[in-house]
Amino acid sequence: MKVLHAARGALIAPLAAALVLTGCASNAASGGTGASDGPASSAPSPRVALSYEGGVMVLDGTTLEVEAEFDSESFTRLNPAGDGRHLFLTTSQGFQLLDAGTWTDAAGEAQTAEPELTDLVVEAGAAGHVVRHGGRTVLYDDATSDTTIFETAELLDADGALPEAEVVPGVEAHHGVSVVLEDGTLLTTVGNADGRSGIRVTDDHGHELATSDACPGVHGEGTLAGEVVVFGCEDGVLVYDDGEIVKLDAPDDYGRVGNAYVSETSPIMVGDYKNDPDAEGYLLHAVVLVDSAARTLDVVELPEGVEYTWRGIARGPNDDAFILSADGSIHVLDPETGAITDSWEVIAPWESPAEWQEPHPAIVVDGDVAYVTEPAANAVHTVDLTSGEILASAELEHTPNEIAIATGVSSH
Repeated sequence: MKVLHAARGALIAPLAAALVLTGCASNAASGGTGASDGPASSAPSPRVALSYEGGVMVLDGTTLEVEAEFDSESFTRLNPAGDGRHLFLTTSQGFQLLDAGTWTDAAGEAQTAEPELTDLVVEAGAAGHVVRHGGRTVLYDDATSDTTIFETAELLDADGALPEAEVVPGVEAHHGVSVVLEDGTLLTTVGNADGRSGIRVTDDHGHELATSDACPGVHGEGTLAGEVVVFGCEDGVLVYDDGEIVKLDAPDDYGRVGNAYVSETSPIMVGDYKNDPDAEGYLLHAVVLVDSAARTLDVVELPEGVEYTWRGIARGPNDDAFILSADGSIHVLDPETGAITDSWEVIAPWESPAEWQEPHPAIVVDGDVAYVTEPAANAVHTVDLTSGEILASAELEHTPNEIAIATGVSSH
């Protein structure tokens, strides 16, 4: 593997140090990671992973038929690895690799195999955020604040072993996140056990380029057009652009932005927004729009009845934002104007979860298709985001919680 930024003084971890064998058992027969015997199609079929209490299931992304089920923990988070084939499951052991069994080979041909929950785990004391950008997949350990960096393309052929990774040691442990830009610039959050305060930016030799402590409660990140990176704060956002950090203040003293919903072809970030720290439940009724080119931050109050949680926004066709609301509808928001341009009924109305980890509806997008979970009905649906038509629905044997897509095509 090409070593990333060795001059930064990072530890290049060999397989023995980077992995721990967990021996996770599967509920279904696993066919390994070889290609199927049938002819390859011109386009890969996506696979959809759904976590539930005690396990993970993998569905065919078109038919929604269950391809495999695996034992896991009571609450397992799902993160696409960026290569189109694998997911990283965040568990108590670390980041465990799941092969969804769909990918595109070097000749551009689609391949399929039986999904497999592998024994490959990047050990972490508290596995946290997974970020994909610029050909790298970045894992963050909240227990140490170490950043582990993989070349995304090298994950595609992981078969019994993970590729070597660069590990950038953390300074003080906190719930954080890191992202690596195309030129090797590393952006990482700053904090400690008492709280989080901002970000630090270093070049590929470890030299500090910029830093800011003006972001209380920093959480989440998103990369926009032109590799402009935005981080959420409890009073606005930080915008990093070509060596400069700019703070954009929220209009409220407490105006928390915790998640960034971005498109790398748009300069505008859509973020969740909360201005009442004492509000009960997790439903939100406003979004924040950050124009990274104009350096503006605007809060948009949504129409009455349109409320969502952190699982309820995804970017899709035309860089629009698609909001899965507690009224059961998907509402289409134009990020340039903040206007709702269309609405489609998809699932039954639902209420806020008591805790953020509890099953409640979620939306993820692959191209023009949205995947929507409906935990109250043990169901999942696909929706055409150009028309609002429900393409397929499936009733599940388990209550779905988290959802992620293996598209079959590398995204970076």
